[in-house]
Amino acid sequence: MSEFEIKQAKIQALLVEHHLDAILLQRASSFAWATCGASSYINTASTTGAASLLITPTHRYLVTTNIEATRLEQEEHLAEQGWEFKVTPWEEPQALASLTKGLKIGADFPYPGAADLSADMAKLRSCLTPEECERFRWLGRQCAAAMQSSIYRLKPGMSEFEIAAMLGAEVQAQGIQPIVNLIATDERIFSFRHPLPTSKRLERYAMLVLCGRWRGLVCSISRLAYFGSLPADLQRKMLACARVDAVYHTITRPGITLGTVIEQAQAAYAQSGFANEWRLHHQGGAAGYESREFLGKPGSTDPVYEGQVYAWNPSITGVKSEDTLLVGEISNENLTATPLLPSINIAIPGGTCERPAILEIL
Repeated sequence: MSEFEIKQAKIQALLVEHHLDAILLQRASSFAWATCGASSYINTASTTGAASLLITPTHRYLVTTNIEATRLEQEEHLAEQGWEFKVTPWEEPQALASLTKGLKIGADFPYPGAADLSADMAKLRSCLTPEECERFRWLGRQCAAAMQSSIYRLKPGMSEFEIAAMLGAEVQAQGIQPIVNLIATDERIFSFRHPLPTSKRLERYAMLVLCGRWRGLVCSISRLAYFGSLPADLQRKMLACARVDAVYHTITRPGITLGTVIEQAQAAYAQSGFANEWRLHHQGGAAGYESREFLGKPGSTDPVYEGQVYAWNPSITGVKSEDTLLVGEISNENLTATPLLPSINIAIPGGTCERPAILEIL
């Protein structure tokens, strides 16, 4: 079956599993997943789009206004994909109420009377087809290239706003949206796990964090740079964080539960002398059409599957390590490798795991 047919079959199976008459998809991420990469959003910061999908055992409806219908038909080619357009004037309510009247429905976003399928849809979005894996590979390479270029263009005196604009421009030029573009310099790296860029100017130390979205898929990467020789305390933290990240990249294999992955990472934090740092920020989790479809948490029984993508982001106050990896049949594949930036080889059973180092600019 094609990618589209596989996804429609999964939706039909969900209808049967939950004894539903219809499934309503309103999230921009679910829309992109179900249509194999189409964009329903106008406001890139919005969780929901300007079009919705309603799927029954016999129909596939696309519900939107006259503003969006032309683009969705002509540029996204969704009529050709078999969606039946239900279009209303922009000043009138959309057609969902009439289409869903009397039906037992489930939805991926709060909707009156609908069963909550948000968790189910996140699981579906996280299990990728071969076509999606190829798109993720391209996205990962572009995000990594943008990060490498931006890191090497850093100069003391740049504002965090300027750094964010530089990183954002690199990916935007490739058609990728920087839906997360976090920048911190110097003491702000030690103060905030999610540092929105400010007017503060770079002195010695910079952290760049990017989540890039293309055709719905979202790839994550973080890198750090230091002007001068890295202080001993940062060296120690960098090595410790790399060891934790090596655990994540090594043991995230098909069949293991996310709870076990987190337990092993907690042990690595403790062995490195930073036992409680994992509590200060989530550790990442499965990616897909959201930057994280769901997080890895202690006690989670969710298993890892071949074909999933994970973005782990261990951090120790002042340092962070983050890449996006694809779980393969034989081994994992780092989709955001940056060969032009320094790395650390961490010893693991049977070999080594390469993790990013802080770039020292001397």
